[in-house]
Amino acid sequence: MGVALTAIGTYLPERILTNDELAATVDTSDDWIRSRTGIEERRIAAPGETTSTLAVRAARSALQRRGLAPEQVELIVVATMLADHPFPSAACLVQHELGAVKAFAFDLSAACSGFVYGLEVAAQFVKSGTVRNALVIGSEVISRYLDWQDRSTCVLFGDGAGAALLEHADAELLLGGAFRSDGSGKELLYMPAGGTAQPATVQTVENRQHVLKMKGPELFQEVVPIVCDTILEACERTGISLDEIGLIVPHQANVHIVEEIADSLDIPFDRFYIHLQKVGNTSAASIPLALEEAVEEGRVAPGEYVLIVGFGAGLTCGASIIRWGDSFHHIHAS
Repeated sequence: MGVALTAIGTYLPERILTNDELAATVDTSDDWIRSRTGIEERRIAAPGETTSTLAVRAARSALQRRGLAPEQVELIVVATMLADHPFPSAACLVQHELGAVKAFAFDLSAACSGFVYGLEVAAQFVKSGTVRNALVIGSEVISRYLDWQDRSTCVLFGDGAGAALLEHADAELLLGGAFRSDGSGKELLYMPAGGTAQPATVQTVENRQHVLKMKGPELFQEVVPIVCDTILEACERTGISLDEIGLIVPHQANVHIVEEIADSLDIPFDRFYIHLQKVGNTSAASIPLALEEAVEEGRVAPGEYVLIVGFGAGLTCGASIIRWGDSFHHIHAS
């Protein structure tokens, strides 16, 4: 029994926050942000939007394009760093709002690698015959957990969601890959308070411990070799060489990270799909958002191999290779 990716749906909040707008409130500039990250603007969720509501919009988009009713969905996996609540899961909220009455649902926490991890986990349920289909959704509302006085982090992130539908197929189109974790890098990108280690108190709020903290230069140095090794391992495990990969869709964190990866692997930069200039770092949502846009632009054709690679807090990293099928559908939700 094989698995195919048959549809993608995405959703971006309407609110656009430009570099110039940020420069009016924090010590930065459009040139400073562009030169160091490649980002020009990002989307910010409206007051009534949450991780689950963004996920629902993306999921409905994917189902609409595929022509699949919500009650036909059998599994929902939501990859996110920040659900609506500590519990229940965002996935259960999505399941209810969609009307996916037959689906079981759970969240997956692997930060910016979450969508890649989620695809692999969901694919195993389909391959085993436990379910016939699965929705894998990367959804983030990171803007509510940023320190808007810290120019090293607040300029990087944006909100959004992307959903992929996996279905049983006669041929195996999700070829697998490689996955790594290294908890020794936990303090390179994390949120100090809000969990069992530091429950919320007046002091944790006053000390701004409920916002994202990042050691950017150290994270950059750690990430590049891990990503390169994971990509090479994915190729080795699947028997697909780098030369056979038509397009690489990386997590959209920083354009210079992708440049370093390309140089290290001796891959032309134009084989990587980049759109972070429009949306910033959307964590678990970044790969489906970029992949959907790449398809719209005709960068992917049936029969081609696509490699997706995520990397982020944890540290986590995951790379998967997909053989693009001719049954794929896509749509963008406005």
